[in-house]
Amino acid sequence: MPEEKRAVLVIAPNNFRDEELFYTKEELEKAGVKTTIASLSTEEANGMLGGKAKPQITLEEVKEEEFDAIVFIGGSGASIYFENKKAWELAREFSSKGKVTAAICIAPSILANAGLLKGKKVTVFSSEAFDLKQKGAIFTGVAVEVDGNIVTAEGPGSAREFGKRIAEVLKAG
Repeated sequence: MPEEKRAVLVIAPNNFRDEELFYTKEELEKAGVKTTIASLSTEEANGMLGGKAKPQITLEEVKEEEFDAIVFIGGSGASIYFENKKAWELAREFSSKGKVTAAICIAPSILANAGLLKGKKVTVFSSEAFDLKQKGAIFTGVAVEVDGNIVTAEGPGSAREFGKRIAEVLKAG
């Protein structure tokens, strides 16, 4: 029996985008991927649309060897991770080990700031496209983009597709 794949979903303590967390999580779990939610604390987090999520672990407790994928969830609150050294370190660790490193909405900026998107085909919420291009990313503007182990999506409308594509990349790996 194949080993169960595990993904950690990183959300902001406030203003994560509800669909991006809940739909992505649902699609991953439908595909048999076990999910864990992480944030800056394990206090209940608040979505932009009123949804609530209880992180099981903190960002500091995320250990790359325990997961097959890291997924940064968007929403305006995700900007809290743009300059977060621990978020960058985790993104680099997962990526360097060939693990799925994913981000949706504005969260691909976390990956760009960590230096992971140079020469990669990516998509992102329109407000961040210029910034990603400045950091060497190849912005495609499609709903969901996969380039190797990097999976990016442009926003809430693509959350289900984002979850499905992450699961596909995990299964293929």
